Amino acid sequence: MKKSLIALAVLAASGAAMAQSSVTLYGIADVVIHKDADVSARMTSGGVSTSRWGVKGSEDLGGGLKANFNFEQGLDLTNGNIKGAAFGRQANVGFSSGFGAIQFGKTWNAYDDVAAAIIPVFDSVLSPAGIAPSYNYVSNPDSGVKLSMADMGGFTASVSTNFKNATADVERVTAFSGAYAGGPVVVGLAHQQEKAIAGTTRKLTRVNGSYDLGAAKLMAVFGVVQDEAKDITVGVDVPLSPALVLSTGFTQVRPDAGGDNANSFGLGVSYSLSKRTSVYGGFRKDNDAAVTSYDGVESRYGVGVKHTF
Repeated sequence: MKKSLIALAVLAASGAAMAQSSVTLYGIADVVIHKDADVSARMTSGGVSTSRWGVKGSEDLGGGLKANFNFEQGLDLTNGNIKGAAFGRQANVGFSSGFGAIQFGKTWNAYDDVAAAIIPVFDSVLSPAGIAPSYNYVSNPDSGVKLSMADMGGFTASVSTNFKNATADVERVTAFSGAYAGGPVVVGLAHQQEKAIAGTTRKLTRVNGSYDLGAAKLMAVFGVVQDEAKDITVGVDVPLSPALVLSTGFTQVRPDAGGDNANSFGLGVSYSLSKRTSVYGGFRKDNDAAVTSYDGVESRYGVGVKHTF
């Protein structure tokens, strides 16, 4: 009888311990086939989202405090190779509570919290925002530290920086951001300074917002890169049915040094086959200034599929 009671107690304690921690495997498989001007059609991994797999988990430490970790690796579906470093997207550990969270290691920084939030044409290779200098930024520097405030009535904020690692000098990236989401309104502000090993400093500021009318969601973004350029992006998402969304956008870049403005226009559709699988397609058209100065494409047509797990 005593042995039975002991066994039951051990099982109960084991169940409680398991309930206090969790580990989740997740990922995205995304591939697009596209045709650019004067280039043969080709397949690219990550038309809307970078293909990846990752594992994340947490342990309840009591009193509302949790310990967390996240490892995430990019993948190239065209050849099966790892994209970048082994866990070059995320590799971090930290703590969270009802007040917010702190992360140590490789993690998405504060600027990225806002800069990547509102991008027309699904933030894809068909999006005109690809030419915007304020969207060309360091998003997850090595040896990072990020402090995030918990949601307070729709308001969120975060700050981040990074340190020299044990083997070499790394780029110092310091950023802060704040955002508000309430009802149909989303607005955000982010600023980042990127100090390169060579000593040069790049300063970026980005303001964005969206308003959901129900029949359409309007988007606008204004970005400034000091002594480089200013960019503006406008867009609209139109749900044609519960599963079908039309998205279009326009980006213009005005270089501080003068010269022609760079323009890009994109149009895309996305159809959800399920909660986890969608197909998409569309086109993008850039002018000569965008092609020559901002790594644009004269024209691009593409179709793709995205699956999450």
